[in-house]
Amino acid sequence: MKKLVLIVVTVSLITLSGCYTVKSSSSKGGSVLKGEGFKISVPTFDVGMKQGEAQSVAVSVERGESFKQDVKLQFKAAKGISVEPTSVTVKAGDQPDVQLAISVPKDAAIGVYLITVKGTPETGESASTDFSVKVAAP
Repeated sequence: MKKLVLIVVTVSLITLSGCYTVKSSSSKGGSVLKGEGFKISVPTFDVGMKQGEAQSVAVSVERGESFKQDVKLQFKAAKGISVEPTSVTVKAGDQPDVQLAISVPKDAAIGVYLITVKGTPETGESASTDFSVKVAAP
């Protein structure tokens, strides 16, 4: 007698609004020990913007299960666009997401601009990553 084995595989598809997902390409900050560090998540794909436009983008601190420190995030935009705030501290008990306001002047050159995000914990090593803003004509 042969036995029939039934295997069920469930696949979930998640669609994100805003046409981008997050990446965490920063080196592990805070510590080299598992679970005691943090990473910085930023948009994976170029953030598309038009000349004269402003847009909000989320940046997040991903903490290891044992990482309980505040992290100071610093944001630096390439010359030609601006980002606010330029610095914020994400407290250990706060929500990990920070909303950045990116502004592109009407006379900004068409092209790709880099925004660098650096996270510095109270003690330990900092981590950094960046993402791109692609500016097009209106």
